[in-house]
Amino acid sequence: MRTLLFLHLLGAAIWVGGHLVLALGILPGALRRRDPQAIRAFEQVYERIGIPALLLQVVSGLWLASLWLSFDHWFGATPVARALQLKLLLLAATAALGVHARLRLIPNLDAESLPKLGWHIAAITLVGLGFVAVGQSFRFGGAF
Repeated sequence: MRTLLFLHLLGAAIWVGGHLVLALGILPGALRRRDPQAIRAFEQVYERIGIPALLLQVVSGLWLASLWLSFDHWFGATPVARALQLKLLLLAATAALGVHARLRLIPNLDAESLPKLGWHIAAITLVGLGFVAVGQSFRFGGAF
C-alpha cells in the first residue's frame, strides 16, 4: 500500500504542481502580453507528463479506495466515504474541464480568447488543490 500511495502522491505532485506553475508563473505574463504562445508551449511539454500523471492518480486512487472501502460502501455516509465522494466529484470536474479545454478553448486559442482560458486554468488549478485538501483528509479520518 505504501508504494501505491507513493505513486498516487507522485502523480498529484506532477499534476497540481504543473498547474500551479502554469497559473502562477506562465499565465500572468501571457495575459499581460495578450500572447497565448507561452501557454501553448507549456501545454505541449507538460501534457507529456501531466496526462500520464493524472492517469496514474486515477488508477492508483481507485485502487487505494478499493483497499480502504469495499465498493458497496463508497457512497455511504462515513467520513472516509464522504472524502472518496468528494474525490470522485473533483475527478468529474477535472474531466469536464479537460474536455472543454481540449475541444473548445485550445483549438481556438488567440489573444481574444486567452482570458477565458485564464479562468479555466484557475478553475483546474483550484480543483487540483481541492484534490490535495481532500486527499490529506484521509490521513485524519476522512471528510466532515
